[in-house]
Amino acid sequence: MILAKAFVALLAASTGARMMRKDEVRERQMEALKKWRRGPGPAVLHESTKRSEVQNITFSNPKASEFWVDGSALPLVDFDVGPSWAGLLPISNNPNEMRQLFFWFFPPGPEGSLDDLIFWTNCGPGCSSLKGLLQENGRSTIKPLSWSYGQAKPTVNENSWTNLSSVLWVEQPVGTGFSQGTPNIENEDQLSEQLLWLTGESYAGFHVPYIANYIYENPTLLDLSLQGILIIDPLISSWVVQEEIPAVNFVHKYEGLFSFNQTFLKYLNEKAARCNYTDYVSTYLTYPPKGLLPLPGGFSDITADCDVWEDIFNAALIINPAFNMYRIWDTYPILWDILGFPGSFPQEQSPIYFNRKEVKEAIHAPVDTEWSECSVANVFPDGDNSLPPAFTVLPNVIEKSVRSVIVHGMADFVLIAEGTRIIIQNMTWNGLQGFQTPILDDSFIVDDVGAFGTMHSERGLTYYEVVLSGHMVPQFSPVAAFQIMQHLMGFRDTP
Repeated sequence: MILAKAFVALLAASTGARMMRKDEVRERQMEALKKWRRGPGPAVLHESTKRSEVQNITFSNPKASEFWVDGSALPLVDFDVGPSWAGLLPISNNPNEMRQLFFWFFPPGPEGSLDDLIFWTNCGPGCSSLKGLLQENGRSTIKPLSWSYGQAKPTVNENSWTNLSSVLWVEQPVGTGFSQGTPNIENEDQLSEQLLWLTGESYAGFHVPYIANYIYENPTLLDLSLQGILIIDPLISSWVVQEEIPAVNFVHKYEGLFSFNQTFLKYLNEKAARCNYTDYVSTYLTYPPKGLLPLPGGFSDITADCDVWEDIFNAALIINPAFNMYRIWDTYPILWDILGFPGSFPQEQSPIYFNRKEVKEAIHAPVDTEWSECSVANVFPDGDNSLPPAFTVLPNVIEKSVRSVIVHGMADFVLIAEGTRIIIQNMTWNGLQGFQTPILDDSFIVDDVGAFGTMHSERGLTYYEVVLSGHMVPQFSPVAAFQIMQHLMGFRDTP
């Protein structure tokens, strides 16, 4: 009995000082959350660019009514998401045209701008932009709509980009999502002839610069004025640069998360040294650059002898079979996803949302099309033969844009931020190569919160690195992404 009392007393002494009730934890969380809460609208504006409240968009073409979506009747959504327009449109005016792209268009919210239009496309190639709408930057004019990993039902997204302007999500190229027809394109120039307007992530690093360049080089084709582009965790160069060179440095930065043993770390270090990846950044990544940066092992070929990225991915799966290359700290359980693909591996526990018959009917999608987040068909049947945009069209796009933005999530292992830094320092635009002054730590400041990564801006290009975010920055760090969009659109005094 004496020992039992002593144990109880010891337990109370060791835990009592640190124990917090659930309601106390929740109270602290809610207090912290207030710093991240946003009201609607562009928020931080120049006085000269402030917008008055806008009304819903109307269309002069009576056929627009055929695409209207009843926002009060979206299946499984228990609130009215407001008016929108969706459906299939042919990619040309040829009366025999069989190729059609699926779009979903939302007008701006009450504080958004009617003078601006955001175009969004997802990755792949061949991955649906409806993921962006439902899980990254989408909403309606009345209530935001977000249905991300692990959520039992949709919830509000206070940082939807429709708080800034109208947004158009398009599933492209042909063969993606609900889009119809037989894929037949061979490069990004052919894709640009099908589709015009301009933010996106991942493989959109190829799509967006080529589309933008096409618009700039063919100014009479659109009754619109392209102002700039934003590409998030973009593929804009070779896999050697964006995966292989920075891969081992990435592992050492996050050694605690990868949890590799010392034997395997030694193996990685030796392989990186043989392939001339070791010390690459400290040797060549200077501000300003000292000349063109060398590319070890050639521009685009990755040999098994130097494929450290594949070694790391395979080893990470042994330790953590739920390893998510899009956000490296994910572990079991793999969260259920209404779109069926929450990370590196699929996970669905109910019918995928856009494969429900009632959903297809509500948004005028073809009922007989089996929707998947990423196409099982090859949207470039013979491969994408376009050269990387960093050394072709991207410099021209930056020079002709009012602003251009590149963003990178720091927890992304698919495309690594350090590789993007290498590309920028190897790219020439507006008469100079790379950034001339260093990227400062803790230079990206999120309003009311503080440092949330790095930011640097020179000669029309702004680069952001976002901490606590993986590949899909608008999904994993929506407040940061919203603030970045404000900068792109000129709604902020500072980046």
